[in-house]
Amino acid sequence: MRHLTRLLTPLTRAVTDPPPAFPEIPTAASGFLTIGNTTYINPAGTYPLFHTPDGSPTPVNNDTDRPLTILTERDHSPPPPDLLLAPGERTDTRRGDWVHVG
Repeated sequence: MRHLTRLLTPLTRAVTDPPPAFPEIPTAASGFLTIGNTTYINPAGTYPLFHTPDGSPTPVNNDTDRPLTILTERDHSPPPPDLLLAPGERTDTRRGDWVHVG
C-alpha cells in the first residue's frame, strides 16, 4: 500500500496546482471596422494601418459599438498624441501605424 501511495503522489500534486495563466483575449466588438479598402467583421485587438505611397489619407470607418484608437510609434520626440474615434465616426488620416479596438 505504501508503494501505491508514493506512486500516486506526483499525480495528486499536479491536480492541485493552479492552471497556467493564459493571456487575456479581447472581446470582439459588434459591427464593422474599415481601414482603407479592408473591412473587418466584429473586430478585436489591433490591426495594421497601411498608408498609400502617394501620400493620400487613409480612410478609417468605425461602424462598431466600441471606440477605436489610432496608435503611432513612440520613437518620435515628442510622441504624437493618439487619435480616438467614437463608435460611428469616420476619419481620413495620414498618421498612425495601428488601429486598436476598445
